[in-house]
Amino acid sequence: MQTEIDAVSVVWFHDRQLRERDWPVMSRGGGASGAWEAIDANHRYNGLLWREADRARRLDVPPAEIAAGQRLIDRYDRKRNDAVESIDKVLLAGPHHVVRRPGARLSSDTAGVMIDRLSGLALHIHHMRAQALRAGADAGADEAHVGACAAKLERLLAQRHDLMSCLDRLLAEARAGLAYFTPGRQARMESDPAPDTCLDGQVRERGRAVP
Repeated sequence: MQTEIDAVSVVWFHDRQLRERDWPVMSRGGGASGAWEAIDANHRYNGLLWREADRARRLDVPPAEIAAGQRLIDRYDRKRNDAVESIDKVLLAGPHHVVRRPGARLSSDTAGVMIDRLSGLALHIHHMRAQALRAGADAGADEAHVGACAAKLERLLAQRHDLMSCLDRLLAEARAGLAYFTPGRQARMESDPAPDTCLDGQVRERGRAVP
């Protein structure tokens, strides 16, 4: 696997993982290291999030199973965010010798956030393409449905193309000292070590700690 990070190689990696039969339960990162290890982890947890969220929408399972799935979703989301931060840390450690030029622009999105979004788009494209192919192969499929699937897939591919351009521009400008980004921990309740607000209310009502 190449060590240089660019949009084409990231998208190729995302799509390759999606073609593996046992992914995301099993990872086929191929001994990735550095930023690629974090990119692999981020994509895998996005895949697990997609899988668990799909299960959570089922109506034929008991509430306890839905609650267990929600806890898994929270856990996977924390891991996904951790991987985004790891991507940024590795990418920022690379060009540490680069001198930031006067007037360098601050990117509101970090490279890790963009790669995370590319991962999400890869998942959407993968599933929308499968849906479009199934609809197109179904002789009884509604023509409007087939057309809608094809149009959505086209929009998703265009969005990915635009995001790839933004990522490549940010990485190139950061390496040249013309742009920078400042990673930070994602502000999410699930990552906060403080007690959950709902559980905190139960503690106050019952006058005892929640196990």
